[in-house]
Amino acid sequence: MKAEYDLSKMKSRKNPYAAKLKKSVTIRLGDDVVGYFKEMSEGTGVPYQSLINLYLRDCVQQHRTIDISWQSTKADTKAV
Repeated sequence: MKAEYDLSKMKSRKNPYAAKLKKSVTIRLGDDVVGYFKEMSEGTGVPYQSLINLYLRDCVQQHRTIDISWQSTKADTKAV
């Protein structure tokens, strides 16, 4: 092994993993949601942002969708 290496002749290349890097986004989450993942984080030792990312990735892989249709109740249909 050499004491020093000459890297001046080394060719640069693009990071092959750049496409897989995470993208920074701003998102508003409820305190209860953040608290839930932070609590889970303490138990697992995984940062809460990573847990949120893992959960959302699982939703993507499982092709989960959400039903956000409003369900009427008897109180909604009563005339006031």
